[in-house]
Amino acid sequence: MKLSAARDELLAQLQTVSRVASTRGAIQALSGVQILAGSDGVELRATDMEVGLRVPLPAQVEREGAVVLPARLLVDVVRSLSGPTVALELRAAEQDVELVAGNATFHIRTLRGEDFPAFPEPEENGAVRVPAQAFVATILKVANSASRDETRPVLTGILVSASERELRMVATDSYRLSVKETQLEQPLQSGFEANVPARALQELARLVQQLEDESLSVAVRQNQIVFAIGAVVLSSRLIEGQFPNYRQLLPETYEHELTLSGAEITDVVRRISLLAQKNAPLRLSFQPGELTVSSQTPDIGEARESLPVVFQGEPFEIGFNPEFLRDGLEGVESGDIVLKLISPLRPGLIQAADDPGFLYLIMPIRLNV
Repeated sequence: MKLSAARDELLAQLQTVSRVASTRGAIQALSGVQILAGSDGVELRATDMEVGLRVPLPAQVEREGAVVLPARLLVDVVRSLSGPTVALELRAAEQDVELVAGNATFHIRTLRGEDFPAFPEPEENGAVRVPAQAFVATILKVANSASRDETRPVLTGILVSASERELRMVATDSYRLSVKETQLEQPLQSGFEANVPARALQELARLVQQLEDESLSVAVRQNQIVFAIGAVVLSSRLIEGQFPNYRQLLPETYEHELTLSGAEITDVVRRISLLAQKNAPLRLSFQPGELTVSSQTPDIGEARESLPVVFQGEPFEIGFNPEFLRDGLEGVESGDIVLKLISPLRPGLIQAADDPGFLYLIMPIRLNV
């Protein structure tokens, strides 16, 4: 293998692809980037066996071949170079790659190419084309609610459904639940449903925002999903197991339904949350005509702020995880927020007043009087 590429393009593509390289694990090759140089161009690949990413690299190929190099080291080396172009050549006898830019020369030992897995090929047959920006906007509404607890793998994913003119994504960590339904202007050719790892969809969102493509291709296979944005391909394993039926988790009725200024309540919660540390809850106290948001952390301090609300009935107080409550409020990007409550020990629901497709259910924290 022998090729040359512009230093800035090589660095940008290496930084993109190396985000999915494994940072832990017994297979050393998974911590690397595979460079494939062929007659039709150069491609960079990385995977941690859950998520795989392949990106094109504009380059001049003098000799075809493939090599796997340590991802983090390669990024650091290319970032340090000052020359406009970088030449890479595999030295098979020395089991390294010679990298030359300007007056600098590096020899980087290769990783075992045999240990690097094959990648699924994108396919047009059976793939569904969806509007990229709508897909990403839906991901960003729910991704924070996916669990990070690997002992319950089914909750580390986002349930993605597409049919006709609707995209729906659902995520929950059992403490909060996010649902976002997005209406599409044009009907889809066909539909699909899959539980996709949240980190794969978050990486897809970053890619779409970088590339600014109008549409992306989605192909669901037996245990895999493949996204294609132009020449960039992201693949991910699917999560096995039954995703919770979110409709059964939503209460049928609520005792209180309050409409609040989204910007105002979100700002208040952000401020008062500064004093809710060390797992201290955020307290919402409701009295006729008034809501008081407060927090208290021993040895640190306390804070409270009141705002007028249209509330009637017996006063009550409910506690929430500050981060979870803030995520729900920030999920409503603009306009008024509808807050629905039952009692201090029952979940609350956050909705956008002008977007019935967004739901955020949050479990309360039992308060010590």
